Amino acid sequence: MPQLILIRHGQSQWNLENRFTGWWDVDVTEKGAAEAWAAGELMKAKGIAPDTAFTSVQTRAIKTLNLALEAMGRLWLPVTKDWRLNERHYGGLTGLDKAETAAKHGEEQVKIWRRSFDIPPPPLDAGSPYDLSADPRYAGIAIPSTESLKDTIARVLPYYEGAIAPELAAGRTVLISAHGNSLRALVKHLSGISDADITALEIPTGQPIVYDLADDLTARERYYLSER
Repeated sequence: MPQLILIRHGQSQWNLENRFTGWWDVDVTEKGAAEAWAAGELMKAKGIAPDTAFTSVQTRAIKTLNLALEAMGRLWLPVTKDWRLNERHYGGLTGLDKAETAAKHGEEQVKIWRRSFDIPPPPLDAGSPYDLSADPRYAGIAIPSTESLKDTIARVLPYYEGAIAPELAAGRTVLISAHGNSLRALVKHLSGISDADITALEIPTGQPIVYDLADDLTARERYYLSER
């Protein structure tokens, strides 16, 4: 029976500082590293033994994966990194304090930017200190200036179907370390959650979500590993 494990990166520095992060590269905090290690220990204790792993090209997800794999004694696993598993791009909100942004624009407007399905934040200004056009990991990639959750799904799902689903179809256990919104995209697809309901789904940091899949890769069961 194919099995897919999803884990959102451990707490990042900007999670701690309550700032919009998106594609900007920040590290995990000491707490975040501990969350990642604990997730690996939990997976090992529960008999989860992934055969391969996928992650984004962002440090917080990569480090979470590496720490979890080390705790499992599986650092030797093949790992594929791809930008299409990146967090949603928060455009012009990148780097801003969430509370200060709400005070400036109003809580309702910020809620729309954060939680609506298809309304993106304002685009990132040209010349912004958060411009990633010179970042070598994105060479040759059309970097978005902002993304809605719908936009994020539009890049995550084709990657899942083309690169990850074949591993699952071959009967392999797959571990994905990614981000709140890229994982929302996968959960929406696998669990058949509506456009309206997916915006309310919270994915906690460092807690493995397990999908037991049928041979056709439809979800038979979804659960947090800590609850089993």
